[in-house]
Amino acid sequence: MEKDHQKTDVESISDEMLVSRTTETNDTYWYGMLYDRYSHRVYHKCLSFTRSVEEAQDLTHDIFVQLFVKLRTFRGESRFSTWLYAFVYNFCVNYVQRNLNKYRQTFVPTDDFKDEAAEIEDDAIFGLKEAALMKILDMISPDDKMILLMKYQDDFSIRDISSALNIGESAAKMRLKRAKHRLLELHNEIN
Repeated sequence: MEKDHQKTDVESISDEMLVSRTTETNDTYWYGMLYDRYSHRVYHKCLSFTRSVEEAQDLTHDIFVQLFVKLRTFRGESRFSTWLYAFVYNFCVNYVQRNLNKYRQTFVPTDDFKDEAAEIEDDAIFGLKEAALMKILDMISPDDKMILLMKYQDDFSIRDISSALNIGESAAKMRLKRAKHRLLELHNEIN
């Protein structure tokens, strides 16, 4: 098999093309390009869930090993980065849920909100101090943390969240709204 990647301009190749070349040829060279593009971001997402450098490194490795196998399931219905981040979030949420004793929640979320109809503006979330926000994010459920990070860290639209979680847009809006309520409710309890 002749390799056609001798003088490839890495920057000019789209993610989708790298996925296509990887799946067509099983050539790890192309997959290595995807790894180089995204490993740093994936590591930081893992670190935001585990707060442990070693665990984040292990998770990043495990994610990219599993991703190589799952790459053929990428259908191109969203950007590759959206699909990848959904994969990473789901992997991290599953990891944290499997290790709940280690990541014991100190806040038990409820569905009983004082004012469920009240919309929480994004400015209320952005106004939280970073240290307090990081502490609270470690205390809420992994699912709530995932959707909040998608929205506020990765700037996912409701459509992107909907696609990543394989739910309807109205369900994505409701989950985001509930997660924001839980975040601010816990913030108010702490302060």
